[in-house]
Amino acid sequence: MRTFLLLLAFVPFTLSAQSTGKPAGAIQWLTMEEAQAKAKKEPRPLMVDVYTSWCGPCKMLDAKTFSDPRLADYVNKHFYPVKFNAESGAAVTFKGQKLENPEYDPARSAGRNGTHQLTYAIANVQGRIAYPTVVYIDSDLNVLAPVQGYLTPDQMEPILNYFGEAHYKTKDYQAFLSGFKAKWTAP
Repeated sequence: MRTFLLLLAFVPFTLSAQSTGKPAGAIQWLTMEEAQAKAKKEPRPLMVDVYTSWCGPCKMLDAKTFSDPRLADYVNKHFYPVKFNAESGAAVTFKGQKLENPEYDPARSAGRNGTHQLTYAIANVQGRIAYPTVVYIDSDLNVLAPVQGYLTPDQMEPILNYFGEAHYKTKDYQAFLSGFKAKWTAP
C-alpha cells in the first residue's frame, strides 16, 4: 500500500511532464519569433536569456537559477521567455527586421564566434556586451533593461516582479525595491 501511495504521488508530475514534452517546473523557452507572435496576440513582456555555448556563468544560470521551480513557474506565467545564443549563425527577425551574424564561422560553432546583430540590438549596456545578459522587453518590443551577469533565483525575484507585473510603468526600480517583500526563500 505504501509503495502504491508513493507511486500515486508521482502520477501528476509524470502526466504534466509528458503533456508538454518538457519537465514540469521548467521554463517553456520560445524562439524570438514565437515570443513576438504571442506578445502580439496576448500582450506580455519578453524575458530573453542572451548566452553563449562557452560561457561558464551562462551554464550556472541554467543549472542553478532557471531550473528553480519557483522562478520557472513565475516566468512561464508572466513572460514569454526566449533563449538566444548570442553567437548563433541563424537569422532572426526582430521588430520586422532581419538580423544576422555576418561574422559567424561554422568551423568555430563549439567555441567563441562572431556576435549576432540581435545581441548588439538588445543586450548592449553602455557599449559593452557580457554574458549572460537577461533582457526584459515590453510587449511592444521595446527594450526595458538588459541585466548582465549571473544572478541567483532570490536575486532575480524582485527584477522579475518589477517587469512581470508592470511596476516599471509607475515607479523607478529603486523606489520599487524599497517596498518589495520577497515571497521566495532559499530552498
